[in-house]
Amino acid sequence: MKSNKAIFLDRDGTINEDPGYLGNPEQVVLLPTVGEALYTLKNQLNFLLIVVSNQSGVARGLITEEDVRHVNHRINELLSAYNVNIDEFYYCTTHPEFNSEDECLCRKPSPKMILDAAKKFNIDISKSYLIGDNVSDIECAYNVGCKSILVKTGYGLESINVLQKQNKFPSFVAENLMDATNFIIKDISGEKIGV
Repeated sequence: MKSNKAIFLDRDGTINEDPGYLGNPEQVVLLPTVGEALYTLKNQLNFLLIVVSNQSGVARGLITEEDVRHVNHRINELLSAYNVNIDEFYYCTTHPEFNSEDECLCRKPSPKMILDAAKKFNIDISKSYLIGDNVSDIECAYNVGCKSILVKTGYGLESINVLQKQNKFPSFVAENLMDATNFIIKDISGEKIGV
């Protein structure tokens, strides 16, 4: 059976604006170029689109799991205007301050959500990418063995500084999701990226 390849995506700050603990679907605003970028990744490059998102607002009592699902549904509604949709949303609602260590096993930088998706969708992680704006996204990619792209949207600029201090570097730093998509196009074609 042929394996699939996937783009694992952080949600808030990568796909949509991040107002902090987003629970109201009416507040969902896609970041610029996201629709076009995801269309290219899925419909032209044949990647599955899998969201892997920490949603600790649930553990904090600020939003409900139902809110998370409604927001995810709204994202796909907005993406339908670009003839694209997210194949699956994985999210972790726990946080170490409010939950046990065992309950937090899904929380990035743990690779659990990616491993679960890889099993369900028969994904070859070595041919996949993780795109996010947070330190935990890049650490998650390290932990699972896929290429990582840090976008400068959301918390991206702050995350660059932290990662540099930790000597952990993403495969690529992108202005936004379209810039990340262009990197992936060059990377899979074997074109050398300027150093």
